[in-house]
Parts: sequence; structure tokens; C-alpha cells
Amino acid sequence: MDFCYLLDAKAEGRIVVLRFYHAKKDKILETRDSDYKPCFFLPHPLSKTDEEGIRSLHGEVEVVKKRNLFMNELEELTKVTVYTPDAIRKAGKIFRKAWETEIEYTKSYIYDHNLIFGATYTMKENQYTIVDNMPQELEGKFESTFSEVKATDPQKFAQIKYWFSLLHQPVPRVKPEQLGLKETISENLQAAFTLARIANIPVTEAHQSRRVSNWIKSMVYTYLRKNNVLIPTSTELRRGLETHRVPGALTVQPKAGVYFNTVVCDFESLYPSCIDSYNLSYETVNCPHEECRKNRINECEQHWVCTKRRGFYSVLVGALKDLRIHWFKPLSKSTAASEQERKNAQDLAKLLKLISVSSYGVTVRIHGLACPPLAECITGYGRWALQTTWNMAETKGLHPTYGDTDSIFLDNPEPAQVKWLIETAKEKLKLDLTIDKQYSLCVLSAAKKAYFGILLDGTPDIKGLTAVKSNSPKFVQEVFQDCVKELSQVKTPEEYELAKKRIAAVFQQAVSELKGRRVQLEDLVYSVRLYFDPNERLTANVKVTPQPYQCAIQLLDVGEKVGRGDTMHFIKVKPFNHKGKTFTVKPVDHVKNVMEINVEDYIRNMTTALEQTFSSMSIKLELKLEKKISDWFEK
Repeated sequence: MDFCYLLDAKAEGRIVVLRFYHAKKDKILETRDSDYKPCFFLPHPLSKTDEEGIRSLHGEVEVVKKRNLFMNELEELTKVTVYTPDAIRKAGKIFRKAWETEIEYTKSYIYDHNLIFGATYTMKENQYTIVDNMPQELEGKFESTFSEVKATDPQKFAQIKYWFSLLHQPVPRVKPEQLGLKETISENLQAAFTLARIANIPVTEAHQSRRVSNWIKSMVYTYLRKNNVLIPTSTELRRGLETHRVPGALTVQPKAGVYFNTVVCDFESLYPSCIDSYNLSYETVNCPHEECRKNRINECEQHWVCTKRRGFYSVLVGALKDLRIHWFKPLSKSTAASEQERKNAQDLAKLLKLISVSSYGVTVRIHGLACPPLAECITGYGRWALQTTWNMAETKGLHPTYGDTDSIFLDNPEPAQVKWLIETAKEKLKLDLTIDKQYSLCVLSAAKKAYFGILLDGTPDIKGLTAVKSNSPKFVQEVFQDCVKELSQVKTPEEYELAKKRIAAVFQQAVSELKGRRVQLEDLVYSVRLYFDPNERLTANVKVTPQPYQCAIQLLDVGEKVGRGDTMHFIKVKPFNHKGKTFTVKPVDHVKNVMEINVEDYIRNMTTALEQTFSSMSIKLELKLEKKISDWFEK
């Protein structure tokens, strides 16, 4: 049997040209459809103004029935057929209320004909039939893996099976030039066909596009057209509201201190899981059913969620999430699979995660997908899930020390307690809570999103600490890493007390090296990106010029080109006068020797950077250099 793969579609006027790759013949086949006509929808019955608008476009009308997404009822609409794609674009400006005027003409053709880009077809006399059979050898394992979903959520199961079959079709060895590409590699081609099949976008677009919102939009349109649902206008999706800032994730104030044996539990794909488990979708949030109004949570009490029907967005996002978590992620780590199978599964799992985790963001501001009530419910349920889990942990006698977005830190819990929390979260919250990592030592600062831990294998895990930011000098970063290294084998409070003394010695050595100027200049470089045009700073009447712009001004003065977005590399030096202003840094190449550096400034900056972490460990790094380092530790 000859197989063809749908690569893309283009329009020649009103004619739609489909491009297929014929695998056996290694050639591109084109089919042309001159009968398809662009269309859009208007209310029925028509107003006189609408009738005049239709005449101006030379449109033909018929009454059709399509399902209203929000009311879940078939309603009569006026289908307006026109003769050129340009007329569709004009329709969006002519009519006060018109549907489906913003959909690209060729993609509209694809949706209407139930075609899938990247998919395998058999072709006979210009008639193409999709090959969507599941590989026979995988049927049994697929059914057992998703048996619970099949029993409890048949709509989601059907979507999982549909995508599963598409994703297991072979990827052809099509040449880059046949795709209209200059060059590509096989891995990129594999990813392009995979994305094309999931999002239903042309293979070339899948290869080049990085706009996840367009992928999700095409996924949504494909599903709605397939189910004869009228695609709502952007205003309808927003429920008539303007887009606005949405309250974000919950971060519980950390209990600053040092902890031994910290277990970090993490919700698997929290926002996609909330969308799936709590039935969050465009039509289910603030549904028209009076009896659903009591289905609310305190974190977003202004909204309610439908209990009578399954939301389509919840189905789509849930299917993507389940495919990743229950099939491709385990396969990527399976020793029974070949190396290539694991690699393909890993790449696919990453792609599915990218799409599913973006499913929240697009509901905030993206035109054609934004829906403030839906976005508020997604983050609201996320906050509720973390807070509820925190409360359950405290009630059970566990000791949560920090919570951030989808993670909860537990201080020295018993394995049975962690098992109970995971099972209870699944039972009460319908969310998958797993052990993400375990620290032999965990240091929480008073600041949120700033901590470090030592994993069981001795590897440091550092998050959001000033000392290790990429623009910090190499010298400061290495001092910080050396301090952390002293903690890598700590397992007990006694070992910790000894490590504190070693950290004191590391810090004192660093101070001595700076004071003695026994440091290489290249290790003292700060690297900071310019966010404004430095030329504007030349004429700005400001008392203090930020250090990155001091560097930029000096480079401009010697004829170098510097602009917004460039990264400045500079060293802190003793204050000097530059054109009537006091400057405290120089570009790296302008510093002649180490005697120019501002030692006190580097010590002060290093102390400040390290203090964010070590103050939580009862270590106080004083700025008074004459004070002994041994006095900096609380007894």
C-alpha cells in the first residue's frame, strides 16, 4: 500500500493546493480543490444592515445549525459563502457580529475536511483516507495503561487514543528541499512531524514556529470544527471582559533555617492537572446552570465551575498531560526500550509538557484564546491545591517548611507520612503528588524563591540566590560554591557545626585574597545587559549613573558602538572623575592592573551576596573588616 504524508496547504486565489509526500516514490504530490469556498457565520435571522453587507461581498447565504459552545445547544446561523479569501478579511470589519472571520483560509479548509497535517494517508484518484490504526503490538499495553481513564472519562480517553495513534505513525525520510527548507536534521524533522500531528499545523510551520499559542489555537479550532461547534469570537471567549493581570501562584513564606532530611513533594504538571481534574474550560467556568453556582472555592470565589458537562479544553489539556505522564515519560526511562526509542520518547515528553504547561498562559492575554475567568480559576485552583496540601500536612503532624507554586518542603518526614500525603492528595484533590527530590541538608532563607539544598548524592541544588546569579563575578561565584561544597557531606547537626567553621575559613581566605589583591582581574568582572539606549544616558541629567551605563559611556567615548541589549563587562574600581561625574567602574580593557580595584566594594558586595543564604544558618557576615570571622557565628 502506498502511503502519503500531508505536508502543507497553500492558496492560489480561491484554489486550495494540498502538498503530500509520497514515501515510495520519494516525490511531492499536489491535489487542487477549486470547489471550496471561504465562509463565515452571521446571526439568523439577518438584519437589514447584515443583508447589505452580504450584498457588498457578493455572498451567498444558507441557514445551518451549529452548536453554541456556552449553551451547548444547536442554534440556527446564517452561513455566508464568498468567492475570495479577501472577502473573509473584509467581513470582520463590515459586520458588527460575525464568527470565524479570523481563521486562515487554508487551515479552515483543513479543519472542514477533517485533515491532519503530518499524518499518513492512502490516496486513490485524488481521494485520501487517513491511516489512524493503533499499532497492534501496543494495543494491550495502551488499554491497560489508560483503563481507568477509559472507565471514568470516555471523552478524554477518546482524545488520548486519537493522538496516540497519530504519534505512532512513522515519520518519512523527506528531504529538506522537499519541505521548502534549506537544511534540517532528522531529529528536527521528527519533532516537526510530531508537532504537526498534535497541533494540526503544516510541517514546515511546525519546524520553524516557536509560537506555542498558535499551536494551541489550531488544536482548539480542530476540535471545535470536528464537533460542529461554532468557534466563539475573541470577545465571547473573554466573556466581554478586557484582559488583565491574573493573581498568580501561591508561595508560602519559608520558615528560615537549616533542615536535615527534607523531602520535596511536587504536583505533576499542576496547572494542566487543575484544568483536567477540575473541569476548567471556556464553557464550564461560569456556566449557565443555576445548580452549578455552589461549586466554588475561596481562592476564586467570584467564579463557579460546571458539574453537568465535560469541558473541551479540559479534555484536550488532560489528554496531553496523561500521554506525557503515563506513557512517554516512563518510556523515556525504560531499560526495556532501545536507546532511540527512549530518545524519541524523551523529546515527545518535552514537547507535550511545553504545550500543556502553556495551556494556562494563553488564557491570560493571547488574542483568540484569552479568557480572564478561566485564567483566574486555573491559578485559583492551583493556590487552593497547595494550601490544602499544606494544611493536610500540618494536621497529620508533618512539618512543612516552604511551599512554592507546585512544591511543598517537608522536614524529616517518615516514609509512611509521605505516602499518606501522596495518597490523600490523589483521593481528595484528584492530583498526582510525587516525591521530586530529597535533601540531606536544606537551607531556607527568609526570602521567597531563594534556597539551596544538598541532594543525597552530595550535589548542591541552588535556587534564586544572589551569589550565583549569572552576572556575579566568577570570584564571588566560586567562593559561594566552595562554601556550599563544605556542606555537601553534612548529614547531622554535629557535622553541620564543623562545616560552619570551614565556611568561616573559606570566607576569611576570600577576604584576604581581595585585600592582598591576589585575584585575577578576569575573575572580578560583572556582566550586565543594557535595557536602555546608553546614548540617552549621555545627555540625561541624573546625579548617579548606573554602573552598566558608566561602562557603556566610557566605551562610546573611545568610539566603540554600544546599543540597547548589549552586555557590558566591567570591573569595580576606586571612584574617579569622568566628565564631571563620579564613576566607580571601568570596562575590563580599561583596567591596567589589580591595584585599581575597589577592594572594599568587592568585599561589601560579596558579603551582601553570601549573607542572603548564610544568615539563615546563624552565620552573620559583618562589614567591619577588623572583626574576627570566628565572632560572626552565633554560639
